Amino acid sequence: MADDVTASTGARGRELWPDVAKGLCIVLVVLWHVVTKHYRDVGWEAGLVPAAWSFSTAQLAPMRMPLFFAVSGLFAASAVSAPWRDLLRRRVWRFAGLYALWLLIHTALFSLTPGVDTARARSLTELVEHLLLSPTNLWYLYALALYFLLAKVTARVPTVWLLPLAFLVSAAASADLLPDGGNRWQVTQNLVFFLGALRLRVPVRRFADRATVPRTALALVLYAGASAAMGLLGARQVYGVWPAVSVTAVLFGVLLAVVVARRMPRGARGLAWLGTRTLPVYVLHLPLLALLDRGAGALGGGIPTNGPLGTVLAVVEPLLLTALLVWLCLLVHGRLLAVGLGGLFGPTEHGPRGRRAGSVSSPRGPRASSP
Repeated sequence: MADDVTASTGARGRELWPDVAKGLCIVLVVLWHVVTKHYRDVGWEAGLVPAAWSFSTAQLAPMRMPLFFAVSGLFAASAVSAPWRDLLRRRVWRFAGLYALWLLIHTALFSLTPGVDTARARSLTELVEHLLLSPTNLWYLYALALYFLLAKVTARVPTVWLLPLAFLVSAAASADLLPDGGNRWQVTQNLVFFLGALRLRVPVRRFADRATVPRTALALVLYAGASAAMGLLGARQVYGVWPAVSVTAVLFGVLLAVVVARRMPRGARGLAWLGTRTLPVYVLHLPLLALLDRGAGALGGGIPTNGPLGTVLAVVEPLLLTALLVWLCLLVHGRLLAVGLGGLFGPTEHGPRGRRAGSVSSPRGPRASSP
């Protein structure tokens, strides 16, 4: 038991598994964009391999962002209980400001890559719309600003009323019953996971403490079965199905992160390290992917798509490109910090001597290409 406790906490006693979960989630977000915005357009002739990549990454959708938001909500209690002034300054304005700043940066960068399939502003009117009503692929920052605000406003609402209401809103959004625009459906759909982890943080931690390999395997079977049934029955937009499947995915994700933290300490430390640096990866990976894609196109492509080599590349290219993008994001982030541009990632960033990377606390612009 002592070994388990040591393995699942960091050097300063910080719980390791939440950072492991965030590290896993940001890798899955990058992988999703690699597959949907690059890989599927390459023209592979490897038979079922491209279809397998598309299918497998789609099956991870119920876990990617819901788990990310659940981990963020798990640590939101102190911020939500703080005075309004502190909450607005440290959370709401911070995330809203980061969203606005990176929206402008993305708008400029994506003007250089017009062929990339992603939400972008092509006029001042569209820019204002993306800023206020119709968030782009940066919608996670937009959502966090709104979630902290809503969590504070509803702080006195009993949990027994709040969470069922949030679930109903999530179910309505996933069933296309609410007005939509850009990734606004994502914002309404995922609120329940932030509020759920915030309000049920003690039971969630108790659940995590009881993680075992058999329980994790059982949770995987439940999640995989629910996800497969949803896909086979075409029930993705049936009222209540998506958030219910996502609950099974989040429970599996929590157990998996704890088991990895306990039993795979080296891998866990790597994921946890990345989990404390999710913000730069989140805001940088898509522009870098677009620029890499354009550069490859300018060089005439050059990726073999048929024959034995094409088959091998079809299998490994998403993994290799995901790893490359994560590395490039961290490299660019480090260079920006070194030249005093840490403010691009919020007020928690330090200069080269006290370097600390930001963490995201983690188009209907096509629903298929949202994180």
